[in-house]
Amino acid sequence: MGTLEKKKALVTGGSRGIGRAIVVRLAREGAAVMFSFNRDQAAAEDVVAEVAAFGGQAIAVRADQGRLEDLSRLFGEVDRSLAGLDVVVNNAAINPMGDIRDATESDFVEVMSVNTKGPFFVVQAAAERLGEGGRIVNISSAGAVPGLALYFASKAALDAITVVAARELGPRGITVNSVSPGATDTDMMRAAAGENPEQAIEHVVALTPLRRLGRPEDIANVVAFLAGPDSQWITGQNLRVSGGLMI
Repeated sequence: MGTLEKKKALVTGGSRGIGRAIVVRLAREGAAVMFSFNRDQAAAEDVVAEVAAFGGQAIAVRADQGRLEDLSRLFGEVDRSLAGLDVVVNNAAINPMGDIRDATESDFVEVMSVNTKGPFFVVQAAAERLGEGGRIVNISSAGAVPGLALYFASKAALDAITVVAARELGPRGITVNSVSPGATDTDMMRAAAGENPEQAIEHVVALTPLRRLGRPEDIANVVAFLAGPDSQWITGQNLRVSGGLMI
């Protein structure tokens, strides 16, 4: 029996990369999982099929994390299809490249809308539904990479939300934590690696004590732990999962 049998989970941004691995891992632990996706319906359907193949349950819902009306509709689907909620994972994010000097107001608004505003209101909606033993896990980030100032600023804000929410929701028995992946082998990471991704990856691997990139499953394993019963005395923390790159 898995650690999340009969639990109900929501994962935002669950169709690819780290989000996909989280959906699959939570489902393998026995949770019924709803996940959001924004654009790639084929990828979302593939996740649903992968989970169904081992007897799990996953439901895909299209939603733009930056649009509050979409989030309201997403939680409406949670209420209708899951009829309860035990675990929420804030994973959806964007990370457009660009130096600080080149960023526009519209760039700022877009990144903060998806990466900070959206997760804030996901936490708010989750808090209305979670009971004692509820879990919120926010996917943040470890590091400070040139060209990603907006991305890291948005994640710093998410870390602050995590700490405050942990204090507010702790008396109700709800834990709130962040997971900060290091360099993890995803399409998003490779897109941010510049014109010569292989060279950039070699450089990062050389700096990492464990001498490899992270895998999406490495992050999903930690999220599954924080979502489960063995993490009940952990809240307000930011777990860096970086192979030792960030110590």
